[in-house]
Amino acid sequence: MQTANKIILSLCMLLLGVASGFGQNQFPSQMWHKGNIYTTDGQAYGGQIKYDLEANVVQLQDQTVNTFTSTNVTYFEFFDEIYGGVRKFFSLPYAQGSDYATPIFFEVLTEGDDLALLCREYVATDSRGMGGYGMMGGYGMNPFYGPPAMMGQRLAFKFYFLKDGRIEQYSMKKKDLFDMLPGHDDEISLFMRKNRLDYDKRGDLLRITAYYNELNKN
Repeated sequence: MQTANKIILSLCMLLLGVASGFGQNQFPSQMWHKGNIYTTDGQAYGGQIKYDLEANVVQLQDQTVNTFTSTNVTYFEFFDEIYGGVRKFFSLPYAQGSDYATPIFFEVLTEGDDLALLCREYVATDSRGMGGYGMMGGYGMNPFYGPPAMMGQRLAFKFYFLKDGRIEQYSMKKKDLFDMLPGHDDEISLFMRKNRLDYDKRGDLLRITAYYNELNKN
């Protein structure tokens, strides 16, 4: 009987530990980060930042909590302590499902004289749970890859290329990647093979785009 009680107690402690771990495993948009907001009227505000790309708003927590929209923010930036590095989000005009462009937030991953790689993150439901693409690894932040996502959810990204003042969404197909990055097919193919880069992962796309911009400097 005593052995059975010990087993039950151990199972309860294990379940509590798992639940606690998932409760702490938040996505970046659900956390507060130290950063700055730069508004269209030239003002700069510093404090704790939380963003919502779906609603295109960013909140600033100082003595109070103030909410800014993509229409009155030029860009905001913060240091992501979970995934590492400074992240920058710019408000850029883009037509979502219509011909009318409105300012929305894009994260700038890398930029050059000819091309910039942008993205918008979102939390996706993954019926495959914690295996395979349910882990952060397949869609990880750059340059660091984070811990496993919460059960049934993962952090996913939509990627865009900014060229000649126009933003175009990337289809996540290898053929379309070369269409987006014209003029250096052989060099890019070799670069991807040599470094074992994929055409649909955040960190890999960043490296490929940065390499393309370097090629265009020569």
